[in-house]
Amino acid sequence: MREIGQKEARRAIWEGCKLALFVYTPMCGTCAAARRMLEVAEHLLPEGAVLQSNINYIPELVQDYRISSVPALLIYNGENEIPEIIYKMESVEHLLNRIRSVME
Repeated sequence: MREIGQKEARRAIWEGCKLALFVYTPMCGTCAAARRMLEVAEHLLPEGAVLQSNINYIPELVQDYRISSVPALLIYNGENEIPEIIYKMESVEHLLNRIRSVME
């Protein structure tokens, strides 16, 4: 997953890109487990479909979307700026299905 900052994330959202943005903190063990699941799912998705951002570097997005905890996966469908936010990373299959439902 490619790391992006606040400006790049806002640009992608504004341009109507379909993407999943993984929000994490570096010292979070649950985030590390979620990242591993997303890395597996990423191999079955189009390149660049899953991006990641350290929550400490995207304060405006955190405030705008009221991100309440990490890990969080924000899924943008490309049609509006309001993402679906997933906090419970159940399984690779669950994440893959949620992301694919937006990508198609």
